[in-house]
Amino acid sequence: TWSPDQPEGDGETREGWVKIDTIAPDKSFSRVEQNLPHQYQPNRLHRVNVKTRSFGVSALAIFVLAFVDSGACISLMGVSIFYRMCPQTTQNLAVFPDTPSGAEPAALVPVDGACVPNLPQAGALPKLHCNAEGDWMVAVGGCVCNEGSEPNQNSTSCVACPVGQYKPEPGLTRCSVCPSHSRTTVEGSRVCECQSGFYRADTDITGCTAPPSAPLSLSWEYEGSGVLLRWRPPLSAGGRDDLSYTIQCRVCPIAPPAVCVRCGDSVTYSPRPSGLTQTRVLLGNLLTRVTYLIQVQAVNGVSGLSPLPPQFATVNFSTSQSVPSPVPLVHQVSRSADSITLSWPQPEQPNGEILEYQLRYYDKSTDEDSSFSLLSQTNMATVGQLSPGSIYAFQIRARNERGYGPYSNTVYFTTLGEEEHSQALQSHLPLLVGSVMGGAAFLLVAAALVLVFVFRSKRRESPYSDRLQRYITNRGGGVKYYVDPSTYEDPNEAVREFAREIDPAHIKLEAVIGAGQFGEVQRGRYRSGGRGEVAVCVRTLRPGVSEVARRAFLAEAGVMGQFDHPNVLRLEGVVTRGGPERIVTEYMDNGQLDSFLRENEGQFSVLQLVGMLRGIAAGMRYLSEKNFVHRDLAARNILVNANLVCKISDFGLSRLMRNQEKNIPTYTASLGTKIPVRWTAPEAIQHRKFSTASDVWSFGIVMWEVMSYGERPYWDMSNQEVMNAVTDQYRLPAPPSCPAALHILMLDCWTQERTERPGFDNIVSTLDRLMRHPSMLKTVTTTRPSQPLLSHAPPDFSAVLTVSDWLDALKMGRYKEEFDQAELHSLEAAAGLTLEDIRRLGVSLLGHQKKILNGAQQLRVHLNQGQIEV
Repeated sequence: TWSPDQPEGDGETREGWVKIDTIAPDKSFSRVEQNLPHQYQPNRLHRVNVKTRSFGVSALAIFVLAFVDSGACISLMGVSIFYRMCPQTTQNLAVFPDTPSGAEPAALVPVDGACVPNLPQAGALPKLHCNAEGDWMVAVGGCVCNEGSEPNQNSTSCVACPVGQYKPEPGLTRCSVCPSHSRTTVEGSRVCECQSGFYRADTDITGCTAPPSAPLSLSWEYEGSGVLLRWRPPLSAGGRDDLSYTIQCRVCPIAPPAVCVRCGDSVTYSPRPSGLTQTRVLLGNLLTRVTYLIQVQAVNGVSGLSPLPPQFATVNFSTSQSVPSPVPLVHQVSRSADSITLSWPQPEQPNGEILEYQLRYYDKSTDEDSSFSLLSQTNMATVGQLSPGSIYAFQIRARNERGYGPYSNTVYFTTLGEEEHSQALQSHLPLLVGSVMGGAAFLLVAAALVLVFVFRSKRRESPYSDRLQRYITNRGGGVKYYVDPSTYEDPNEAVREFAREIDPAHIKLEAVIGAGQFGEVQRGRYRSGGRGEVAVCVRTLRPGVSEVARRAFLAEAGVMGQFDHPNVLRLEGVVTRGGPERIVTEYMDNGQLDSFLRENEGQFSVLQLVGMLRGIAAGMRYLSEKNFVHRDLAARNILVNANLVCKISDFGLSRLMRNQEKNIPTYTASLGTKIPVRWTAPEAIQHRKFSTASDVWSFGIVMWEVMSYGERPYWDMSNQEVMNAVTDQYRLPAPPSCPAALHILMLDCWTQERTERPGFDNIVSTLDRLMRHPSMLKTVTTTRPSQPLLSHAPPDFSAVLTVSDWLDALKMGRYKEEFDQAELHSLEAAAGLTLEDIRRLGVSLLGHQKKILNGAQQLRVHLNQGQIEV
């Protein structure tokens, strides 16, 4: 078959005709099928071979087909010419016209489509391909439905979104059901309108949310010189997760709320007055003898869109001096598997009739914010519905007609376990009969004792300092947390009880970083099951050490295993089996504090240095509350991690304070004990008496080391010269560029009389106050004292004309701002100050409280004698 479509010249062309193919029969007509009867033989007359060939032509309107007979025994019975067509169709919301197929069997003819009217194009031009069989295939691009509409079932047109559904953007996606608290009222909606009381913020995409309800259970309590506010989250957060809290403070000098005015800028908020995510805030720098109205509002991203007034939790309190003082002690009367009965004495300063007591408690393993409370009209209460074998924290405060006083110190008691409870019941059964018979007599005696005790508690002054009260509270009847490993005959027993045994295979040692008293110190990696792989410091006991050294080595692990505080070095565990004995602790990237400071001299701001000191003081407060004396507190025994967090380490000299001297827990060292003279208090050097007060002295030296960037205390003086100088009342001068407030705190720590030194809780409060008010760190001490820095001579009031003069005479001028805020401008008012007044002014250091109180008494004498003209 030939077609005149190609030029002449090759072997397959003939005078301009193009050969398409040779068609020949593929079966013989004369063939006789074997083994078939005659009647079933093929009909030769109807044997026809049909051949189909495809070819393409040029764009000419006419072409000619020719057939050449080669002389074979065949006949051309007929010719049929046809072509295939892809029919008009609508796909992907685009219309494609009738299109002839391609010439070749594998040919695909691309066809551009047109979007259904009024529909936008999606990306590339819509396209389909027509194959040789007349079928559409290989779709490219397409069209999309406008916002508010979606494709129908066969994607040939778009239909409007029904009521209750929406579609915000053009596309092939289906309409979506309106999210919660929103709706549509017409078909074809692009957005859903918010229902009444619900709103959509600018950053929200779909749903509608509501402002939160008011916070719950707003309460207040004294904490140091400020007031701590607590509350619970609102019942409804409005369906959002961006909840925060805002504090509004008003002063009501006469009677709230008519004359309340906004609190001045002098009131401080820790951490801040707005954008709070936690449910507590500490108010500081409050005025005295006024009433405060505090409102706490919960806000979220749509709070500003609501036309309704905001919802507040409200509380008011008075800073007058007539609220009760703290409850001094809390005792455990009895306990069971699900309850604990407590009793306590009346506050030493009830300041009127005690109306009720509020007891707050929570499981120690949970957050303090999840605490519960109950009220009691008497000095005894039973707390029920507790979990067996659990440790609970308790605090109690008293209320008179002026309001609640501060909470007592936290005490810890534990409920009986299930087995202990069963054993206790069995052991008590034989005593029940005797108990009933003796009950009447016991009640009479107990009533008499209670009357005597209450009478005496009202009449006498407490012989204990705040520090001793805290010591007794934490030890009396509660859970004893610290155990001295030296009380164990076998140090392994203490280690097994308080430290976790680590498989040596889980430790990968990397490098030797030093050498200690007992052997090498190495850096390594510890593969912990719960936290993955962590960096650790591994101290190895060298072979051949004495049994005494081995006991000392293991005893330190027994000590560290009992501590859990972010500013105390964490013990990961010990290796006592399968290799050399090791102590594994967390790894501190920056090493010892003294060398770290020397290497980075001048690189930190004063606020950063104060933050380091605050962490050390917080760790020492934790240790002192456990009745634990360190005895070797120095910058060389403080480790620093990568985040500049300081942690107390080296507990080789640490001991439990068992003795009582002048109502102060004390540890007395044996003769011949090594003492770090430059860091040790005078009473510890002279009489080997160690207490929390001696650790406070050492902390003052650490403060000096930090502010001098690792300078050696007392420079090149010998130990004997240091002891003589301290005995002669010489104290270290302020380091260069050291703020005066910090040097004054050092001098307080170096008070000769140990009972007048501040406690670590007061030190932490003072450092917190300095960090909240950085302006107090701008005054720098530049002079070096040429005489003893502590003087007990009476102040000279001969030139005193104002309260400011009086404070300067007492060398307490740092508190002028507090006196001005409290409007104490007359000498008569200063002369009438009580200890409670001084505490409410924000004077937290015990030595300063005593100095101002004595100064007020001396001022009163001078005023009565007419020695001062007012």
